[in-house]
Amino acid sequence: MKKNYAYSLLIFAISLCSLVSCAKQSSTPNTEEDIVYSVKTKDITISFNNQLHSKVSGNIKGNIKGNMMSLGDMQPSEYVVTLENKIISDFNFIEKSVQKVNNELGAGTQITLNGLSSEGLIKKTIVSIYERYPTMVFFDVSYTNTSENSIKITKWVNNHYSLLAPKTKSATQPDFWSYQGASYADRRDWITAINPGYSQQNYMGMNSSDYGGGTAVVDLWRQDIGIAVGHAETSPKLVSLPLSYKQEKRGATIHIELEKGNELKIGETLKTIQTFVNIHNKDYYATLKNYRKVMADKGLKMADVPDSAYDPVWCAWGYERNFNVDEVLGTLKKAKNMGLEWAVLDDGWQTAEGDWYLDRKKFPNGDKDMQSFVKKINDAGLKAKLWWAPLAVDPGTDLLHEHSDMLLLDKNGAVQDITWWNSFYLCPAYEGTIEHSKQLVRKMLGEWGYEGLKIDGQHLNGVAPCYNPAHNHAYPEESVEKLGEYWEEIFKTAKEINPEAVIEICPCGTSYAFHNLPYMNQTVSSDPLTSWQVRHKGKTLKGLMGDSAPYYGDHVELSDNANDFASSVGIGAIVGTKFTMPGSKGAGAAYALDDETEKTWTKWITVYKEKMLPKGVYLGELYDIGFDIPETHAIRKGANMYYAFYYDDWQGELELRGLTPGKYQIKDYINNVVLGTVDASSATLTTKFKGYLLIELSPVVSK
Repeated sequence: MKKNYAYSLLIFAISLCSLVSCAKQSSTPNTEEDIVYSVKTKDITISFNNQLHSKVSGNIKGNIKGNMMSLGDMQPSEYVVTLENKIISDFNFIEKSVQKVNNELGAGTQITLNGLSSEGLIKKTIVSIYERYPTMVFFDVSYTNTSENSIKITKWVNNHYSLLAPKTKSATQPDFWSYQGASYADRRDWITAINPGYSQQNYMGMNSSDYGGGTAVVDLWRQDIGIAVGHAETSPKLVSLPLSYKQEKRGATIHIELEKGNELKIGETLKTIQTFVNIHNKDYYATLKNYRKVMADKGLKMADVPDSAYDPVWCAWGYERNFNVDEVLGTLKKAKNMGLEWAVLDDGWQTAEGDWYLDRKKFPNGDKDMQSFVKKINDAGLKAKLWWAPLAVDPGTDLLHEHSDMLLLDKNGAVQDITWWNSFYLCPAYEGTIEHSKQLVRKMLGEWGYEGLKIDGQHLNGVAPCYNPAHNHAYPEESVEKLGEYWEEIFKTAKEINPEAVIEICPCGTSYAFHNLPYMNQTVSSDPLTSWQVRHKGKTLKGLMGDSAPYYGDHVELSDNANDFASSVGIGAIVGTKFTMPGSKGAGAAYALDDETEKTWTKWITVYKEKMLPKGVYLGELYDIGFDIPETHAIRKGANMYYAFYYDDWQGELELRGLTPGKYQIKDYINNVVLGTVDASSATLTTKFKGYLLIELSPVVSK
């Protein structure tokens, strides 16, 4: 029966192939004449040849010919790899169909291209373009086995494209820059210069025991144009998005792949997930903005933001875990006088991760003492936020002893380690874990009175597949795919208690998992290693969450020289500090205020509150964070424009982009110095600075 079915499919395919005079496979290079169909918008073209290989062309802004420019070579772009490590990538074109569509992404056109491989696989490539997204093309690819034998597939690949290196090499600039959304234990940069010899796999699963997850987008750009690929599914998938620039190649390549064993029996079909390609000018910001809008159309919308999410922060972590309550309370007045509005009680209030009992050495009367502690914060004119690290349980805890059923287990039945706290993962897709976490939120916000949560830990960004038999998962990856639903339950519970609650998730050095972002209303640079990380993470998260999203630059003590407020203020990030009181001993001694530091910190906090740039519109498409020198960020707030320039030692001309017609006064708003005036028609400023320059341009009103 199956043999007859497969035979019928094969005969059908062959007959269609002959009807349309399907071109023969050839070992000669593909030429423009080989193209059988091109999918086009005004900004992007995907051209397919008679083997269903493809290449991308893009509309380069400023191209005097006004034509599409090829970004790379024609090559296999969607294909599969078998158990024998054979690549099946040549599919003789059979037929195409075109139809109009109207779905959650709006009005568009859907093109279906079918092809047949010599192994008997029919590839069906559904390519969709939408009026709302002229720089994007979406792919749904499937493979049907029409042969007389099973085919064991170990990997599928979508959107394998190259971007040719610039024809003229720069002595000072890399060939490419990139955004890569994967997470690694070394907490590497998300934005990276790319030169020959570079490669990174960008696996979206666990790249070490407690570092994983991320945003499934990789973006590669030259100075004139860029290309990105990613997936558009509404839950995380264990894909990789490799970026490679081999020494001997003419350009760099990107694609998206999924490695998983699939025995494709006779007549069966393997479907890939929905993927996309996007092209753009300047840097990656336009890609992330498009991606965010697409995912919102599909139902993953970012949360509303309370005004308090923008308020500056003092965190008690300067005193570290062994704080005493009196020294924390003794810092509140100073924090308020310096202009700070939040007080965060960090790690150390609990007996252990998992149990979350109050440490009776610090809070001897339990809940009553914690309620009193929160009241004292409020009485000092500050809002109270509490640190918490869910999904972790320490060895020896009551929770582990009484509820081992919550554990996330691997296929060998072993626990998954969380290295920082020497604890174990709990499964976010298990009802027992979810309910336990919701009860804790009700206690912290409802009973103790906290107005916000600082949810902390690199393990929060992604989890491994769970094989715990007690959970009855439909498949092990359910734990991965339902992590966002866990955060949704936490967020909903918090908002039910306090609609104005601020929920910050700090995934400690990992690259934020996009599917978690709708369930928080404050992000953070999450333990930045440099000020460069503060700035480029800020740009990234505004792209993913919104041009006015509240992004916290983290404790200023983590920035360059432990005092770089400029890297937060200039890009529209919330400022914060973990200073301790003068004369502090132990861990707090390293962050103790002196008169000069207090004066400087107060000045920056005051400027931040006066300008409140996070509430402006971050204009991430005006400047290229990689190729534009100096590094520049721009924000529009009301009629004013704000520019932030960063360079070690600059002397020369600065270009002021994005101004509406008119004349503007230029002011260094940190030092309150007017630098002159400029007309939008020739908006440049010749100046010099060291480190940074933050300026405000306000319209000159004619008398």
